[in-house]
Amino acid sequence: MDFTIRAVRPEEYEELGDLTGLTYLNDGLLLHGEDDFYLAVLRDTARRAREAEVLVAVDADERIIGGVTYAQGDTTWADIAVVGEAEFRMLVVAPEARGRGVGESLVRHCADRARAVPECARLVLSTDAKMVSAHRIYERMGFVRTPERDWEPVPGHRLRTYALEF
Repeated sequence: MDFTIRAVRPEEYEELGDLTGLTYLNDGLLLHGEDDFYLAVLRDTARRAREAEVLVAVDADERIIGGVTYAQGDTTWADIAVVGEAEFRMLVVAPEARGRGVGESLVRHCADRARAVPECARLVLSTDAKMVSAHRIYERMGFVRTPERDWEPVPGHRLRTYALEF
């Protein structure tokens, strides 16, 4: 691997927030584009880092090329995870780093983190139907669709869910 996964540093909050927001914008994942309320949430890495665990992938020059937010179930940043589960959210990979295993490595780190919690039985996630390449990665890693948990964070925006059992 030509990159490292580690916890985000305070001086990197803005850089990761920009990458996260731009990724969602450029990939068409925000219903209202630049006017979407969620864009401010995506850019607020400082808050996420205070209330959850935020990991980054950095290249040899310490440039951020990916990031993810990890949360234990039934905490502030867990959308669907309940007690006994963990969840990852806001998985992003910089366009120039795609296809290098960055996203899969970030997910593996989340899975390893969840497995290290004795009472954690599974890692769950929500994903947009458009993210077909991400779905292939999840399925290759052993995640299984859980359509009974699919949900709408806002009316008309249905998210698919997956789970990895331990």
